[in-house]
Amino acid sequence: CATTSRSWPVWKSDASVTGPHRATRRDIPALNRLFSDAFTDRYRRDGMASVRVPHLNPLVWQYALGNAGDGAMLWRDGRGDLLAFNLAHRSGREGWMGPIAVRADRQGQGIGCRIVDAGIDWLRTAGATTIGLETMPRTVENIGFYARLGFRPGPLTVTLQGLAEADDGGPAIRIGELPVGARTPRLAECLALTAAVTPGADYTRECDLTLQLELGDVHCVLDEDGKVAGFAVWHGVPLAEGRRAEELRILKLIARDAPIARRVVRAVAAEAHRRRLEHVTLRCQGTQGELFGGLVNAGWQVQWTDLRMTLDGFPEPAPQGVALSNWEI
Repeated sequence: CATTSRSWPVWKSDASVTGPHRATRRDIPALNRLFSDAFTDRYRRDGMASVRVPHLNPLVWQYALGNAGDGAMLWRDGRGDLLAFNLAHRSGREGWMGPIAVRADRQGQGIGCRIVDAGIDWLRTAGATTIGLETMPRTVENIGFYARLGFRPGPLTVTLQGLAEADDGGPAIRIGELPVGARTPRLAECLALTAAVTPGADYTRECDLTLQLELGDVHCVLDEDGKVAGFAVWHGVPLAEGRRAEELRILKLIARDAPIARRVVRAVAAEAHRRRLEHVTLRCQGTQGELFGGLVNAGWQVQWTDLRMTLDGFPEPAPQGVALSNWEI
């Protein structure tokens, strides 16, 4: 694709491409095939020919589609086959895109620009003031592609893995264990805490979907007054299709400060221990140096890195505390 002086894409007309269409549950098998094929091809072109990206757990796709809502967009070719997709997510005013994929035989034809631009337009119209995505830092081709569309590099997001442990670190509650009538006020406390730590963000939908689909739960640690001082949304279902559960994955974590964030992590690690799982993983943004250092010093291992990028003019605000927000599914 080419770009205008404002860095917005200009497309060549291609009548064989239709979309965006709303992605639904019946599209999950096709989404899974394209996801696996496209990212496996990406690894091959990066010199990792032995890597084969597995299909995702269909429950994880259900969560991703539910979280994206109308932002779950796909495109088809002239035969009606899936050609590309972009899942744009908005949590309050925080917006991000992922996963994004174009079928290997149609790459290099401007379709990638088209689908990213559609995601940007959807998020802008929906009122997002942060628009971002994450990509592999070793893949300079991707970084250059997103940069030409107006995205600017930010900190690394580092995936850390720690062992399950019995010590829960102090008073904590699990929302899924509460009576239905008692969940709403606690989730309201989570929302209020999120607004104080990272104004504009709202992870209520992520909490609700996690509980409804029985993917995991929401752990809250309490202060001396019994109020929520920190919480994490975590999933325990296997990420890959056909695999057994091995870990709990923290998707969102909000805390007043790093010591409270450590208590939240310990509460989730204790839950993993109760479930006889081996590990807990989280994705820590590089701006959270105190939490990152504390986890590494406690023996957590670095597993992976991603480069966080935000659209020019739509930055990610600095949190007033600890805010970990996973921009991947």
